[in-house]
Amino acid sequence: MFALVDVNSMYASCEKIFDPLARRTGVIVLSNNDGCVVAMCKLAKAKLGNVKFQPYFKISKQVEASGVIVRSSNYELYSDLSASIMDILSRYSPEQHIYSIDESFLRFQTQPKENWWHLGKEIRRVIWQEVRLPVCVGMGPTATLAKAANHYAKKNKNTGGVSVVDKQNIMIVLQGMTVEDVWGIGSRLGKKLRVMAIDNAWKLSQQPAKLMRQQFSVNIERTVRELQGEPCLTWDEVKSPKQQIFSTRAFGEKVTDYASLEQSLVMHSEKVAKKSRKQGSLIKMMVAFAHSSPFSDGQIYRRNIHHGFFDATADSRDLAIAASAAAKQIYRPGVLFHKSGVGAIELVDGAMYQRDMFSSQGRDPRVMAALDTINQRFGPDSLSLAAKGIQGKWQMRREMKSPNYTSSWLDMVRINCSNIMTK
Repeated sequence: MFALVDVNSMYASCEKIFDPLARRTGVIVLSNNDGCVVAMCKLAKAKLGNVKFQPYFKISKQVEASGVIVRSSNYELYSDLSASIMDILSRYSPEQHIYSIDESFLRFQTQPKENWWHLGKEIRRVIWQEVRLPVCVGMGPTATLAKAANHYAKKNKNTGGVSVVDKQNIMIVLQGMTVEDVWGIGSRLGKKLRVMAIDNAWKLSQQPAKLMRQQFSVNIERTVRELQGEPCLTWDEVKSPKQQIFSTRAFGEKVTDYASLEQSLVMHSEKVAKKSRKQGSLIKMMVAFAHSSPFSDGQIYRRNIHHGFFDATADSRDLAIAASAAAKQIYRPGVLFHKSGVGAIELVDGAMYQRDMFSSQGRDPRVMAALDTINQRFGPDSLSLAAKGIQGKWQMRREMKSPNYTSSWLDMVRINCSNIMTK
């Protein structure tokens, strides 16, 4: 049996834990540089309607009039609370796959003492009791059916946040799910399936798996088999290593000087290198880029610089050197740079990579291993490359960010007991 545990409106729910006012008025969370709405709680949705993904400047007056609290994305807080949830879930099964910051799969090889529904209720209760975050739990004989059960639990209040797919209710669960909402389908493929009169998950599950493979791909065949109750996906297939890795962001304010542009590219290269090491990949080809705003009145300026590494690498120092060299070619005086980024566009498996016999000795991997260990223990960027600067104008704008309640001593919640003592 598989289980998928998913936090409800993760970012907005995290903001409510330490802010009683947000629980009463509702809260929305903005994207990088306070651009668009990326999360909102039910109360905020009731007051504003569904304004998710809308630019904040367009709805700022409406939000202010409604009394809904606005927060910038506090990734430090969300990541720390996510880690607490994942630790709790690891108690229930040794087979755990963290799918995203707010989702985790569990696999159970044996039947629990109580039934599956009661186990889901217990998981939900413990997470609420220890972390104060609401979750939904979906269970099924395959990972895809667990995902469908989770979707059903979120859409139907009478489930109590827990849904278990079995032979008795599988038709009800899948008939209430559009084909686009099926894990791995999406809108583009959903349009093609609708032409074939397949508009919900149940109809998709009734298709011959081999025929769907002939018409589409092996991935669709696996999806159909999973909907029919046949496990086909392993953890590696649920989330396989990325073929390309990018780090990109708009500047907090327009950048016109070379130093700020260079620092931003080094920062992005450091992030790309870290992500590559995390999935065990090495980088053969890197691209660095920057451009002016597409909404500016003048001509748009954009430049991409590709850099190939003779020896594949995931060392932050190698990528930083390449990023600095690219900055010299990208920079142009008078351009108001709006965004920059770095991408690893050709990756190889680090475990299988064989160096050229004529290549020079590569970097010692223990240096980056030590760097990652230090940052994991003491917090992100506790130790980093000096070339990216400390506080530049290119830094992300987060003017409405909540305190880092769980990861900073200075931001810990303070309780004033003076009034209690006097009484």
